[in-house]
This record gives sequence, C-alpha cells and structure tokens, in this order.
Amino acid sequence: MLGNMMEKLQEMQQKMKESKERLDRLRIEAEAGNNAVKVVVNGNRDLKSIEIEPSMCLPERREELEDFIVIALNRALKQAEASWETEMRGNAGGLLSNMGV
Repeated sequence: MLGNMMEKLQEMQQKMKESKERLDRLRIEAEAGNNAVKVVVNGNRDLKSIEIEPSMCLPERREELEDFIVIALNRALKQAEASWETEMRGNAGGLLSNMGV
C-alpha cells in the first residue's frame, strides 16, 4: 500500500511539473486605453512584456499611463490565475480519484 502511495505521489509530481511547463508556454495578453498599453503574462503569472504607445510617454500623461499599466496587468493576471486554477484543479482531481477519494 505504501509503495502504491509513493508511486501515486511521484506521478502527481510529474503531472505538476508538466502543468508548470504548459503554463510557462501559455501567453495571455491584455490591454488598456484602446491598446495604449498591452501586457503579456504567462500562465504562471509571470510578466513577460509591456508595450506602451509612444504618445503615452509624455510627462503630462504619466498618471494616465500608470493607471493603464495597472488595469492591463490586473486583467492579464486575472486571466492567468483562472488558467492556473483550472490546470491545478485538474491535477488535484486526478490525484484524488487515483487515491480512491
């Protein structure tokens, strides 16, 4: 029985590693201000890039730019969080069913 549990644990660790790799490859884009700011995050919620429209780089638009960055980033992270939860929920469900729970 203990050997079976260890085998299932190793299987779960492998699935988690594969999930992390899939989430690393996933790209989620979000924007704010009619594409004035675009951000890209991965499924592990790591920021990969920020694009800023040159017209936003004026001193008088600084506050607006800051707001757009926050909005775009929050949108992307919210989507990434949902993707991450879905991926992890699938792993947890598989583990529980394999254990007979």
